[in-house]
Amino acid sequence: MIILHGRSYELPKRPTVVICADGCDPAYIEAGIAAGVLPTIAGWQKTGLYALAKAAMPTFTNPNNLSIVTGAPPGVHGIAGNFALDRASGAEIMMTDPAMVRGDTILARMSASGVAVAAITAKDKLRRMLGNGLKIGAGGAICFSSEHADRCTLAEHGIDHVEALVGRPKPDMYSADLSLFVLDAGIRLVEQGRAQLLYLSLSDYVQHGHAPDEPEALAFHQALDSRLARFEELGCVVGVTADHGMNDKALFDGRPHVIFLEDVLNAEFGQGAARVICPITDPFVRHHGALGSFVRVYRRKAAVPLAAMADMMRPLPGVDRVLTREEAAALYELPLDLEADLVVTGDRNTALGATATEHDLSALAGHRLRSHGGAFEQTVPFLLSRPLAAGYPGRPAALRNFAIFDYALNGVAP
Repeated sequence: MIILHGRSYELPKRPTVVICADGCDPAYIEAGIAAGVLPTIAGWQKTGLYALAKAAMPTFTNPNNLSIVTGAPPGVHGIAGNFALDRASGAEIMMTDPAMVRGDTILARMSASGVAVAAITAKDKLRRMLGNGLKIGAGGAICFSSEHADRCTLAEHGIDHVEALVGRPKPDMYSADLSLFVLDAGIRLVEQGRAQLLYLSLSDYVQHGHAPDEPEALAFHQALDSRLARFEELGCVVGVTADHGMNDKALFDGRPHVIFLEDVLNAEFGQGAARVICPITDPFVRHHGALGSFVRVYRRKAAVPLAAMADMMRPLPGVDRVLTREEAAALYELPLDLEADLVVTGDRNTALGATATEHDLSALAGHRLRSHGGAFEQTVPFLLSRPLAAGYPGRPAALRNFAIFDYALNGVAP
């Protein structure tokens, strides 16, 4: 047994697979079941656990993946976005450095306890953070991304020749196969007896580009469902959740529905009055243009009252909430020392940006903008392949996505 952040976790008694299905809004599961293309997940409704949970805020990739592998909100592990402003230096930085993670992960503790751990991600931006503390090396943990599947070494990733393992070349970054490659690699590791506890983190490329009932989305989730069936055939306990949902952020005519808050604030209070940071930003913005529904506002002119800025933004159509740093840290369980002066979230159909010149939307190539980040993308699926054990406390009133390791390791029936 290991203990981390006030929770205890049993060591896996059989191969246990936890999957973060990036961007898997419950609407995709509902559409797939209605279309008859998700027989495995439909079966779990009767024989396992099929529930909804709340993701951590902001509803972006890095905060939620770290919440899932630590069993705790960002206020504990310290990763509150994909992208941040360093107050001390003024530099804008990607939050991918393992040194930014506060404390251990479940994966690292399990690895230290002798469990054969594998962490596989679609994008390499997560790989180093998820691998932090793992005992990587000959006979140790495995941690790699499908993005860099052709570069894996035993010394750095605990595995080599990954393309040969999976049976195909590494996928294109902007493809459904980026995620399917992760799942297929996990299946091969289980088949070969090389991993007992697996964390598989997918990409939301499909969900950014396609609504739940579109053929491309149905085909992708059907492919996901078939991989879940294979894990079951191999005797695995399988848990599936998501880092965030996904909503349409476009106007009726298809144009992106965006408020460029830095432009708005500087027009009202003078050039250079504020800097807006979009924490959704990562190296792969083609499918969302670095536009989400959660931004951080930093005041640049001390003479401008923060209350005046907040009061000016609250009535803007499409703005959901404007919070002070203290309010945001308390409500969303965020690290207060890393928070901005103000936090602004958009509603279900509104994305927030910095300045119009900073966001290149040409790469959307006619697709409607679909994105995430706010409270309206907080509801995610929470699935288990097996029923809960008798005596396990069961589903609390406020189930969180980062309880998935607890349920998969401690909660399932023998």
